[in-house]
Amino acid sequence: MEEINAVFRVLDASSNRIAEGFRTLEEAARFSLDDAVLSRSLKSLRHDLSKAFSLLPRDALLSARDTAGDVGTDLETETEYVRPDIRSVVISASARLQQSLRVAEEYGKIIEPSFAKQVERLRYRTYQVCAELELRITSSKLSAAIQKAVLYLLIDGGKDEKDFEEKMKSLVASDIDVLQLRDSSLSDRSLLLRAKLGVQIAREAGKLFIVNDRADLAVAANADGVHVGQEELPATAARQIVGPHRLVGVSTHSLPQAQQAVADGADYIGCGPVFPSQTKHFNEFVGTDFLKTLVGVISLPCFAIGGINETNLSRVMETGFQRIAVAGAITGSEVPQQAAERIKKALLKSTG
Repeated sequence: MEEINAVFRVLDASSNRIAEGFRTLEEAARFSLDDAVLSRSLKSLRHDLSKAFSLLPRDALLSARDTAGDVGTDLETETEYVRPDIRSVVISASARLQQSLRVAEEYGKIIEPSFAKQVERLRYRTYQVCAELELRITSSKLSAAIQKAVLYLLIDGGKDEKDFEEKMKSLVASDIDVLQLRDSSLSDRSLLLRAKLGVQIAREAGKLFIVNDRADLAVAANADGVHVGQEELPATAARQIVGPHRLVGVSTHSLPQAQQAVADGADYIGCGPVFPSQTKHFNEFVGTDFLKTLVGVISLPCFAIGGINETNLSRVMETGFQRIAVAGAITGSEVPQQAAERIKKALLKSTG
């Protein structure tokens, strides 16, 4: 009898956790994303949960409840009461929800096999909905982040992994919004290792991390997106690889290319090269006239790129551009953090 009572205690607690988890996710879909489809899916799962638990004797569940005597109510972790954003709430709630479904399924087999079978089906459906919701939340967050970004930095992989790590930690402490790993000298394996490390450091600091050219490595490293040029994969092909929930950036050198990038579903574009650069060789430079043709015409976030530094930044801003991508202007300065701060301040001043 004691064992059966313990089983009902587990099932009662699991029922509450699962219902709370569904409701937490439903509110994110409803109020954060305004997504009617996901909201309906989660509401349907919540109702099906009630149907499954109706197969169990409610009196036995309620009688087994002993909140005051539950030794687990006083157990807590340092991070339990910290959630930096809605995405973290969704991730945490999804994990608890899926775990509790499995617990209910396993212990339910002792009481009512048909209940366990229904919970199993519910669990599989939940896996899919949780994945969709997290991806949508992530996508929404990335889109908002790239819309707000004004200072984009291109970096190489450093002399070695330790050098790259130190460089990343220093740079994410500055006013940079986006970091892109661009290094054609590294092997695929080394590039992937650098990308994974960069993602980890950038994400902890709330910065975006993009991989240049390699959509496959961007996915493998769980980066925020990929940036492709006119000679690399078309944006449509890159999108097929990285999926709908990562960013795709495209380098453009003319108005038709910029318009094509929009049509191909790019999330942002690089516009240049504006001036001669010390980090990349170009045969031709579009100059600031190209930038002027894009202002008010292209709705995507547009980052001017190519030889931009503190001495010519004002010429870029005079065109109406408020976003730039740089490399040497920051990494080549004596104090990169201070250079980033000065450039960011100038850019923000231009936005009013």
